[in-house]
Amino acid sequence: MNIFVAKLSFGTTDEDLKQLFGEYGEVSSAHVVTDKMTGRSKGYGFIEMPDDEAANKAIKELNECEYDGRVIAVSQARPREEKSYSDNRGGYGNNGNRSRRY
Repeated sequence: MNIFVAKLSFGTTDEDLKQLFGEYGEVSSAHVVTDKMTGRSKGYGFIEMPDDEAANKAIKELNECEYDGRVIAVSQARPREEKSYSDNRGGYGNNGNRSRRY
């Protein structure tokens, strides 16, 4: 099961998450999402656990608990929604309706 964790301390590492969730069962992977430009944590991450029962127990027990000085939010990860670019209403890609001033 893929698990989403939010509100992480910016100092939390992949290894920290692996250890935290490892208390509930096998962890296939743990990843804190970082900003591509700065390398700084974005404050959320994903954990993959092969045993759904262990994953559900971890979600139940770790959601809204304090970890590394922050109250974290833990839930089952949902599939990423596709963005519709037809709804883009700003910027220069707006059907050429934006005039440039020099």
